[in-house]
Amino acid sequence: MSARAAVSVRDALDGAVTAIGAGGSPSARLDAELLLADALQTTRERLRSDPDAAVRGAAVRAFQAHVRRRAVDREPVAYIVGHRAFRGLELAVDARVLVPRPETELLVELAVALPAGARVLDCCTGSGAIALALKDERGDLQLCGSDVDGGALVVAAANGARLGLEVSWLQADLLSGLPDAFDAIVANPPYVETAAIATLEPEVARHEPRHALDGGPDGLQTIARLIEQAGRTSVATLILEHGFGQERAVAALCTAAGFTDIGHHRDLAQIVRALSARR
Repeated sequence: MSARAAVSVRDALDGAVTAIGAGGSPSARLDAELLLADALQTTRERLRSDPDAAVRGAAVRAFQAHVRRRAVDREPVAYIVGHRAFRGLELAVDARVLVPRPETELLVELAVALPAGARVLDCCTGSGAIALALKDERGDLQLCGSDVDGGALVVAAANGARLGLEVSWLQADLLSGLPDAFDAIVANPPYVETAAIATLEPEVARHEPRHALDGGPDGLQTIARLIEQAGRTSVATLILEHGFGQERAVAALCTAAGFTDIGHHRDLAQIVRALSARR
């Protein structure tokens, strides 16, 4: 596809699907549509409604660069276009934060049932997805997002400011140095086994921040620290995302920390993905 000559939306997409598919993406058509919509500053729906529309000039160059990043580098589409939808919110994302996943929306679904006015900490907040979605859906909740990484907090704070949602942001290693001032903690902590990171899809292994993935040799190192710290506070409710097959180990950690009312929750793929614990 030459940047000098105009091409149709249909032809641009067909070429991109071929290149992105050859690069190994299992969602080449969707990827191509999202990347072309971004290059043209339009929507996928408009692309589909007018496949003969011309793509020319700067849009061609932008689309070529997008496709190269996706096909050759396997960079996540969300990083290329700079945003990702989560619970109806459009969040800015980049390589400083994990790409928000649909399965993490389960944590929000569980947390919206918290009592009125509850003080909630979104620990390991990353892009701020959980805290911001909760504030959007439950404006009465008092939300704080924390992360050990200052770069992630810059992304989260910018998202909050752009969306006009009032969330406080704090830099902390889990609960270390934070006040004992929360009724509930919601968290999507690192839970991938260190040795397993290299086996993940290139989008994840090459591009997403390792510190937000790496849960230590057994995947439970960070979760265990968080639960142990929470057990020494007045927090009444924990809502945690965890990895496949980790539910029994995480439940045992919660029980040891004094949390007794434990529930296991399945995501849309029917995988046990989250745990809630109360005392």
